[in-house]
Amino acid sequence: MTPYRSRLRAWAVAFLAAVALPATLLGPPAPAAAANTLTMLGADVSSVQRSLDLGARYYDAGGTARDPLDILKGVGVNYVRLRVWNNPASGWNNKAKVLAYAKTVKAKGLKLMIDFHYSDTWADPGKQYKPAAWANHGIGQLQTDVYNYTYDVCTSLRNQGTTPDSVQIGNEINVGMLWNDGKVVNNDFTNLSLLLKAGYQATKQCNGGTQVIIHTANSDSMDHARWFYDGIRAKGVQWDLTALSYYCMWHGTLTNLYNVITDVRSRYGKPVVLTETAYPFTAANADNEANAINGGEPCAGHQASWSGQATEFSWVQDTARNAGAIGVFYWEPTWYAVPGNGWDPANINGTGNQWDNMAIFNWTGRVNPSIRWRP
Repeated sequence: MTPYRSRLRAWAVAFLAAVALPATLLGPPAPAAAANTLTMLGADVSSVQRSLDLGARYYDAGGTARDPLDILKGVGVNYVRLRVWNNPASGWNNKAKVLAYAKTVKAKGLKLMIDFHYSDTWADPGKQYKPAAWANHGIGQLQTDVYNYTYDVCTSLRNQGTTPDSVQIGNEINVGMLWNDGKVVNNDFTNLSLLLKAGYQATKQCNGGTQVIIHTANSDSMDHARWFYDGIRAKGVQWDLTALSYYCMWHGTLTNLYNVITDVRSRYGKPVVLTETAYPFTAANADNEANAINGGEPCAGHQASWSGQATEFSWVQDTARNAGAIGVFYWEPTWYAVPGNGWDPANINGTGNQWDNMAIFNWTGRVNPSIRWRP
């Protein structure tokens, strides 16, 4: 995920450059299904180290200041996701910071997912910039880069006793990663498949039990999801979990989400997890940076309020569970409006937070009293 207002437009342009498919939403209401169990109850808290270092405080529903991970555990979280950038200008979300916070995560008894962006900045459907150190590398060298970097971060985590439980090989790679070499053009998945295989092999060499995740934001339609996952499967790519992002303002109805989850789960025979979702608790803005999502009722008919946010998140969990998924992660629930923790890693002090109305903590750090993660 990246909190850019142009994100959806950029994704559409990038996808249409690769393949011309209609972004249709799918129709009939989701049928009732036997309740599945969500075992991965997650939160991506990648920004929280910076917030805490800047003096942010987090309060539970009773108003008591506590560690944010303890508050999240108290409302059902059992899994933490951390992004890793190769060499970000801000110095945050790099290997050293991830290693440090992984100790905190594991000490709390939480599981750990590492989200490799393979970039110095945000990677998402509309942009997949190579790290500066790899800028002039072709596909052959990039395979080695991906293998070595993945193996290095994973083994460094393992060696300090914080082996990742799962690893994402790329972030929202709808039309590839490490552009332009790893971009899918004219339906050719060859280069992307080589990079994904390198990441898979590095992870398994580090620790055979770490689950490898392939993550896209293709929850908008079965056509898009099939195009991507069929494409990599045909090239012999292996993975353990299929991951999707779902934001109702960008990806459609819960009925559509149900249909996509059930389809990819049965079609590829792998567990499915939503590694990103979120919903606003207010339409207001806490700083001078425009919010990524505006409007009182951005989708689903729920108002942008604490109750609306909690209801939408509950419905997303219900939909995922009934469709047979095994997990749901809330993206950046702790990233409230803390001055100095801006969205741009190249100007972290000078930019604001486009996600300040999407966190589950309000602008003074108090948690939404109604939100819960539920198995």
